[in-house]
Amino acid sequence: MAGTQRKVFHILAFAWYTFVIQSIAAKDGEALPAGIFVYGGPWKYLTFLNLVLQMVFFGLSVVNDFQSSLGKGTAKQFNMCKDLLFSVFAFPVGMFVVLIFWAIFAYDRKLVYPASMDDFFPPWMNHAMHTLVLPFLLGEILLQPHTFPKTRNGLAALGIVGMAYLSWIIWVYLTVGIWVYPLLGLFSTPGLLGFFFCNMSVVTLFYLLGKTLNKQVWGRMAMSSTSSRGKRNT
Repeated sequence: MAGTQRKVFHILAFAWYTFVIQSIAAKDGEALPAGIFVYGGPWKYLTFLNLVLQMVFFGLSVVNDFQSSLGKGTAKQFNMCKDLLFSVFAFPVGMFVVLIFWAIFAYDRKLVYPASMDDFFPPWMNHAMHTLVLPFLLGEILLQPHTFPKTRNGLAALGIVGMAYLSWIIWVYLTVGIWVYPLLGLFSTPGLLGFFFCNMSVVTLFYLLGKTLNKQVWGRMAMSSTSSRGKRNT
């Protein structure tokens, strides 16, 4: 029964994220509201990158659920990729997007999501991008144990990806002279460095939270899964 629930959950999550991304892509060609510019398309926004990340993760999860039709080696690779993607990227980045968006939105929405966007992105799409990510991630924690890498390795990978995204948004600013997020224009250079450091610290805490929740929910099962996979890899 649990296996069936997990399969249905993964299929629904993958279908949902695919639908949301297609809905965003369908807006290509429409007049952009104030606060959005053309350069880089949606790929400059962490929100959109996170949607793609979640879709890829749940897509891999669907494949993994039906891995009996795959070869043993292929199934093992899919499982490893799925666990790595969730533990190091999908969970901490997804949680960060939800937290940071609504925290800034509550303080002053003009800094992250001006009112001019309400007509371009209807309320359901706003919540699809910034709210529903949370229950999907928590549902994944509850439905399936995941193998987390060594903390230092996981944080190193997360740090590399974080620096890559930081470099990307700085490149966008240097190219067009506009910050991806209006909030960034309020900081001095030292302030920006401090802000980025705080963001990476929050993402790090979410990585550790995911690891803790996984252990609390699954206990020995998660630990034994990690141990058995480690033996198979040696």
